Amino acid sequence: MTNPHTSSNRRRSSLKQALIGGVAALTIGGLVAGETLLVPDIAANAQNISDQIQQPLSFADVVERVQPAVVSIRVKASGAEPAQAPGGQFRGMPEIPEDHPLYEFFRRFGEPGGPGVPGQPGQRGPRGGEQFAQSQGSGFFITADGFAVTNNHVVERAEEVTVVMTDGTELPARVVGTDPKTDLAVVKVDVERTFPFVEFAAGETRVGDWVVAVGNPFGLGGSVTAGIVSARGRDIGAGPYDDFLQIDAPINKGNSGGPAFNLTGEVIGVNTAIYSPSGGSVGIGFAIPAATAKAVVEDLMDDGQVVRGWLGVQIQPVTQDLADSLGLAEAKGALVTEPQPNGPAGAAGIRAGDAIVAVNGEPVDSARDLARTIAGYDPDTTVDVELYRDGEKQTVAVKLGTLPGEQQQAALSPAETAPASIEGLGLRLAPASTAGAGDEGVVVTEVDPDGKAAEKGLRQGDIILEVAGQKVSGPRDVESNLEAASKAGRKSVLLRVRTGENLRFVALSLDKA
Repeated sequence: MTNPHTSSNRRRSSLKQALIGGVAALTIGGLVAGETLLVPDIAANAQNISDQIQQPLSFADVVERVQPAVVSIRVKASGAEPAQAPGGQFRGMPEIPEDHPLYEFFRRFGEPGGPGVPGQPGQRGPRGGEQFAQSQGSGFFITADGFAVTNNHVVERAEEVTVVMTDGTELPARVVGTDPKTDLAVVKVDVERTFPFVEFAAGETRVGDWVVAVGNPFGLGGSVTAGIVSARGRDIGAGPYDDFLQIDAPINKGNSGGPAFNLTGEVIGVNTAIYSPSGGSVGIGFAIPAATAKAVVEDLMDDGQVVRGWLGVQIQPVTQDLADSLGLAEAKGALVTEPQPNGPAGAAGIRAGDAIVAVNGEPVDSARDLARTIAGYDPDTTVDVELYRDGEKQTVAVKLGTLPGEQQQAALSPAETAPASIEGLGLRLAPASTAGAGDEGVVVTEVDPDGKAAEKGLRQGDIILEVAGQKVSGPRDVESNLEAASKAGRKSVLLRVRTGENLRFVALSLDKA
């Protein structure tokens, strides 16, 4: 006798198969709403996608090729603490007695006292009556005759540099040149032998690409980790040319200066910093991109220094308020607050209030972008600078100078008869000359903390030099220029303001002024 449950199950199974078969027939035949469509082979298409995103079964092949070129770098520096890497965070060694069970752990791996870098001294002690610091980092050979790349903060103030090969061989090295602005350095091993070396990647690195990091974390040379490129163009406040790759391949103290590889064994970045509240890897590391590193390293190998183009302007970002005031469609570009004395920009006619939006046809997205772009040109190069002035686009040819060793500051004079209130802005003003604040502009004597001026960052003691592009010498000048801008239908107006030695533009709304 047939089990009714079995019979029911068979019917459901047959129905399911019939439905699946029907769906397959419709899909393959392309019958949708009575029309015949050409549908690609799903199985073949699925296999194609799978091939595109297939993970490597192992990183062993690429590691085997590149690992011999990666070295540990040991540094002794006298009279100073080793520098901390950009973005590195670490805590002081706990105050514990030498006979405590955890003393040796913190001496070797805590901060300070651990062997890894960034910012981690290996040991300190007397040497001929002096204090010395020892630290360790990573590096990699880029030529067969012994040139190697590392971080500036690894070898900064170094008196002795030792390169340690993967087989443990220790070789003396010297610092060829450093570039603190990008945190890169080149060292040279002067030994008659051929060294294994790697090359910088020429192609573009994309977010999501695999990355393999090799280095010397906590003094453990030859360590390999893997991950992906998490982001590009990161600005971590380390310097004027920040443009870091963010990677999630675990890197720790001691990986600084080591390479980050792609799957073909090319260097896509130089590991330089980590974000870590705890001091260890939390999956956020930063590497100097190959394009930046290659250009800097070539300069350092040439003559031990990096020479950059110089435009000679003080600049600030273009906010949406500033863009509206300047008549720009987008909040992009770099706003000139002051051409520097005897600088190339001033000689070419660029002036305060100009918004630079492109160089040689390449768009400038931000003030930092302009700094990086100009630094990429050699001195004496003539570039076409596109800018907006008084709502109109202009192009100015500028012959770049050589970036000075120290940032040049604008040369400004240091330094109505009664303060006057500016209705609607929350400001009281007085001529700078009568307030003992110099011969130019109008000094802010009082700021309403609830007013619009305070919202934009104006404060007591600031000097307003210009309103809507016009110089002002008294409160009445400020009022008349604000009134003229309002009658012209402008929603906001630019104030050029000096705070101490710094110049900036502030966009104030005229809705209620």
